[in-house]
Amino acid sequence: MTTPDIAARRVLGACAALMVGALTLTACGGDASADNGDGKGGKTSAKTSTAKIVISAKDGSTGASINATGVKVSDGKLTDVKMTVAGSGQAVPGAVTADGSSWKPKGQLERGTKYQISATAKDGSGRTAAANSIFTTVSTSNSFIGTYTPDNGATVGAGMPVSFTFDKAITDKKAVRSHITVTSSSGQQVVGHWFGAQRLDFRPQEYWKAGSKVTMKIDLDGVQGANGVYGVQKKTVTFTVGRSQVSTVDVNTQTMTVVRDGKTLRSVPISAGSPEHTTYNGQMVISEKFTQTRMNGSTVGFGGEYDIPDVPHAMRLTQSGTFVHGNYWYDKGNPPFGRTGTSHGCVGLADVQGAQGATTAKWFYDNSLVGDVVIVKNSPDKTVAPDNGLNGWNMSWSEWTAGSDA
Repeated sequence: MTTPDIAARRVLGACAALMVGALTLTACGGDASADNGDGKGGKTSAKTSTAKIVISAKDGSTGASINATGVKVSDGKLTDVKMTVAGSGQAVPGAVTADGSSWKPKGQLERGTKYQISATAKDGSGRTAAANSIFTTVSTSNSFIGTYTPDNGATVGAGMPVSFTFDKAITDKKAVRSHITVTSSSGQQVVGHWFGAQRLDFRPQEYWKAGSKVTMKIDLDGVQGANGVYGVQKKTVTFTVGRSQVSTVDVNTQTMTVVRDGKTLRSVPISAGSPEHTTYNGQMVISEKFTQTRMNGSTVGFGGEYDIPDVPHAMRLTQSGTFVHGNYWYDKGNPPFGRTGTSHGCVGLADVQGAQGATTAKWFYDNSLVGDVVIVKNSPDKTVAPDNGLNGWNMSWSEWTAGSDA
């Protein structure tokens, strides 16, 4: 039998347990920003930082930009940003702006790579905010990139086009073309032309004006070039047109006349293609220069007819193998240079083995720039195709502009 005192104690114990439980529930269910007593009957507010950090690449995202990824903060200043290659911990250098509002990597990120960013900032009251993101940049399979010529800072001849070759076929040509702009200090209109799905060239109607500065702005980062394939490039390239030099090869007379800025520098004897292997007609642009190079006929469809390991003073005119180059093996039993064509389609100049000495070929090599124009006329061959080398000048302006987005 239970006495009244014992029963009363049990009831009090149960009430105490209920009160403790109620207090526990209140504490667990409380809000981090809820008001709390200050012990003096008043209330205080535990506020969070007003600084808001935004990492451009969201946590867990794929396809992040390799150019535009960075960190920004509003209502505060960044105090620390660390970026690493996820897994390896390799640091990615970067810098916070002087006003503390943003941070970005110093260089372009790698494609298809996982990175981690950890950032902290403080608001005007010194309260700290933090943000983190682990993300992966756009993969090589889901992006495209274009190699281009000329390079930034180059000085080129007046015939040099801007030429892009993309590593993937482009189906939205208008979108890609419209995100590359080429302008000249000369004020010349510059228009792009597509050669197939992977090559895009730009040029004015006439050769570039001598001394002009050309600026190419590439803004392809995030531009969809084909289904599920996006650009990754964002940069500005500038080059200078040094002067206007046009050299005309007359196959009838076996001579080449070199004219610079309207003045004839020199007329020299040449050896053009033989009757069996004629030289293309048309306007051709020097795209590469080699003090010496190997020329093997088997690489351009001539079988084993020739293989010369040290062709001197070679300047490429077409991708199919047409060069202006020195010739030291000219058969001395033949008439001298300037009397007959003996090459396999190239334009030969008198030279010596080893690319030494004051020869005609060396003079022309030293006086030529990548981008200079060589015109061949009166050859029995056809006109060179506009996309065989950097030779779009062989296309009329109406044809050129018609291929801007086609």
